[in-house]
Amino acid sequence: MRIREIKCISILTKSKLPECAYCINPYVGCVHGCIYCYARFMKRFTGHKEEWGDFLDVRINSPEVLRKQLSSRRIKRGTVLLGSVTDVYQPLERKYNIVRSILEILLEYDFPISVLTKSDLVLRDIDLFKQFKECEVGLTMTNLDEQDSKNFEPCSSSPQKRLKALEALRNEGVETYAFIGPVLPGVTNLNLIFSELRNKVDFVMVETLNIKCGNWEYILELIKEKYPQLLPIYHGLDKEYWDKVEFMTKELSKKNKIPLKGFYKH
Repeated sequence: MRIREIKCISILTKSKLPECAYCINPYVGCVHGCIYCYARFMKRFTGHKEEWGDFLDVRINSPEVLRKQLSSRRIKRGTVLLGSVTDVYQPLERKYNIVRSILEILLEYDFPISVLTKSDLVLRDIDLFKQFKECEVGLTMTNLDEQDSKNFEPCSSSPQKRLKALEALRNEGVETYAFIGPVLPGVTNLNLIFSELRNKVDFVMVETLNIKCGNWEYILELIKEKYPQLLPIYHGLDKEYWDKVEFMTKELSKKNKIPLKGFYKH
């Protein structure tokens, strides 16, 4: 694992996502090492030769830069997504506390926030989340099986820890959501996930498998090794398949009375 401390010129950037005006990524890279991650395209802009998951750049001056950007008053108030191409709750966040400092600044300037992570380290900041006027915290759920999780998301918190984190956050009055994405054909059990999410989240978002960002070869390699019986499904993915998944998702949303905020296709 290669760890570097670097400095950034800007940390609050405009978001291309419809739900958020801005995004903040205080880390470059991600040690969670998820096989399906499409953020690996970031390697093109970093100069890293290591495999995705084998490096992490820490933008150590992120809080200072954020304060400078917000104090300029050129930034209009809008929802900030923490973690669009990285997981802001990297294991090293325990050491650096960069995200906590960022949250304190966003709270001071009264900016709405949306957080998405695969780590139960997010529970550390419940006290801050509760102080925001507008705050939603989500955890990614691709499956509930421990072994499947280790195969696809080797260094992330276990599915059960994520479920417990969602429950703990919601019990403290924080708005929560589950990001079911990507849906992994033959692996993601939507029926079971929706059932487990009852009374733990305020809404869900679902995303299909994105295979356009250099991750397809890694996904296929894993499927061949661990799930060879699923190869025909992965080679046959098309619009009709994902249309059926979307229909099933909407039905499960109604059945379990969990609002579906978005279904994103690639």
